[in-house]
Amino acid sequence: MKRPFLLVLAAVGIFSASLPVAAQKFQPKNIVFKGDPEYSDEELLKAADLKKGAPLSVDEMKGHFQRLMDTGVFESISYKFDGIDLIYSITPATLMYPVRLENLPLIPGKEMDAKIHERLPLYHGKVPSEGGLLDGVRGALEEMLAAQGIKASVTAVPFGTPGTKDVTAMGFNITSPPVRVGSISVEGVSPLMETRVTNVASHVAGAAFDTENTPKNLEGTFETFYADNGYAAVKVSASRSGDPTVTADAISIAFALVVQEGKLYKLGAIHLPAGSLVTQADIDKIMNARADATVNGLALRSTWVLISSRYKSKGYLDCMVTPHAQLDDANGIANYTVDVETGPVYHMALLKFENVSDDLRKLLMRNWQLFPGDPFDPSYVGGFTAAAMKADPVLQRTLATVKTSYQVQADPQTHEVNVVIRLEKRP
Repeated sequence: MKRPFLLVLAAVGIFSASLPVAAQKFQPKNIVFKGDPEYSDEELLKAADLKKGAPLSVDEMKGHFQRLMDTGVFESISYKFDGIDLIYSITPATLMYPVRLENLPLIPGKEMDAKIHERLPLYHGKVPSEGGLLDGVRGALEEMLAAQGIKASVTAVPFGTPGTKDVTAMGFNITSPPVRVGSISVEGVSPLMETRVTNVASHVAGAAFDTENTPKNLEGTFETFYADNGYAAVKVSASRSGDPTVTADAISIAFALVVQEGKLYKLGAIHLPAGSLVTQADIDKIMNARADATVNGLALRSTWVLISSRYKSKGYLDCMVTPHAQLDDANGIANYTVDVETGPVYHMALLKFENVSDDLRKLLMRNWQLFPGDPFDPSYVGGFTAAAMKADPVLQRTLATVKTSYQVQADPQTHEVNVVIRLEKRP
């Protein structure tokens, strides 16, 4: 976006009657920048391609000014030459976004930022939504990829909803070819688990690569797999391995995993908080465990979900369930203590049915049993249509041909919940 500029020449006798102003040369003693302390004079001089002590014409001053404006980093700039100093008054842009690498096989951090800053002096880890700095960062990332043998175009896309305050970063990604997880080598695997771990690695290979999240996702996948098989203390670390493999079909990023299996644990006791809404009988039904059974991670996760859903059904929508493992290494037993932070109770407030006739709305309202002021139960909303169809033959016929969508709006300040249910004919 081009913005207006202001040039003031304020020196007495500075013009020559025989020489046009545009062709005159002025030699500022100092070049001064005011208004944005984030950038040093050295960075601004370099970005504007200005050199101290060099004579400048009016057109040249305008050209250096335009170089700064074109970066997109500043909301406005005015400048004046008072016969001694060339003074730039700058207003920084109100919106600058952190850089987020979506699927670029580069290592984000200080080293990468330093390389970009060397090329683009106004780069401090953030970019505008448009302008020269944004384009320059995109070009710098393409050059870094090319140094690894990857010739690909990098695009910049807002991370969040464009045009809203939800945008939290500017994402840079490769659109083609796709970037995927390549081969996965795994160290530290016991003979007992070797075949199964190889199967997991084969299943995960080929997944979409995410610069920030793929290492954590791989660690989580393998730790969950091990925990499901009784290795409650397993630790997995994932790191990139070797150079990317580039073909016409994909860019593949290989990974190396190091596993510390620990030992197999038998399940001991699960200790619930006083007054828990879940009973020991509920847990025993899920676990269905023999006395000598190893820890079943899937059953444990189902237990934590049951506890959470039981509290949420009583209106505790912010409920947090945190299990703590106590590992008895000497006896190979894993005991668990469960903490529950309930938070406030949310209550039903308003209900609205959309895209229905008045008669159908009345019939639906007559079957709705969650009234204003009642503790809000999210499971009731999800099961309402099926329950209403079962209870009312008219609704059974009417709702059989419609698709139902739900919108639940919970206010964290008032702890009230509004529900919008929309019905649409199935295609």
